[in-house]
Amino acid sequence: MPPPSPRAPLAALLDLTDSGDDVLRAAPRGGPAGERAFGGAVVAQSLAAAARTVDAGRPVHSLHAYFVRPGDPSAAVDLAVTRVRDGGSYTTREVTARQGEAAILELTCSFTRPQAGPEHQVPALAATPPEDLPRPEEALADAPAPVRAWLDWLDRRHPFDFRFDGPLPRVAAGRGEPAPPRQRFWFRSREPLPDEPLAHAVALAYATDMLLLATAVAPHATVIGAPGLATASLDHAVWFHGPARADDWLFCEQESTWAGGGRAMCSGRVFDRGGRLVLTVAQEGMVRTAR
Repeated sequence: MPPPSPRAPLAALLDLTDSGDDVLRAAPRGGPAGERAFGGAVVAQSLAAAARTVDAGRPVHSLHAYFVRPGDPSAAVDLAVTRVRDGGSYTTREVTARQGEAAILELTCSFTRPQAGPEHQVPALAATPPEDLPRPEEALADAPAPVRAWLDWLDRRHPFDFRFDGPLPRVAAGRGEPAPPRQRFWFRSREPLPDEPLAHAVALAYATDMLLLATAVAPHATVIGAPGLATASLDHAVWFHGPARADDWLFCEQESTWAGGGRAMCSGRVFDRGGRLVLTVAQEGMVRTAR
């Protein structure tokens, strides 16, 4: 497993430089040459750029992204925003993220003002509170060495705390055993975030790409990054059901419902401490034998 990028602060995702004509530049997040940029970070930066052109009274409610090319974390990203529509209730934006002349991500997102309507949610939150769960290094103290090395990589890669609720598929894979295609965990930002809702929406957009594709390889007794396995996110969709603080504990349950033809389908749900469903994510990824 390659050395990770430095764990850049989440708030830095909002630090964009205005280049004029609805183009904003995101500074490099750092990392060794040859390492792919984390897709969730590019999605988050693209959302932040789009939001710069939208009235603050209209928070994001959905985004849909295609990962076009791998990004270079040592290079800046130019985010070109297209103002597709400003309607009475909904605002639509498109963003092309480029490094040099090459597009690395295409994103469409929609914003809306809060409105009244029927309310329900399924399912309900059923999880052990994070305070009652061990820290990851305690829970995985007896895991195989590759799993402990991965945990160290995770800690340095992402600016979040984790508490795993139930078996982690990677542990079974470390023993050469298949596992069900699902995992559950609490997460929160390691640093306090500003009170502005956009900062938390952007942080959550980042978080939705963490660990998700790993569920697709669990039944096959392998892990992301294993020799002979090529993986990448292809497209990514997020629906924001309501505001949530990314620096408070949030619970995520992820699963993969299908894999075949070199692709896999994964999804996730995020709940706040009160049991409110605040976000749903779906992703198709490439999972195939490496050439």
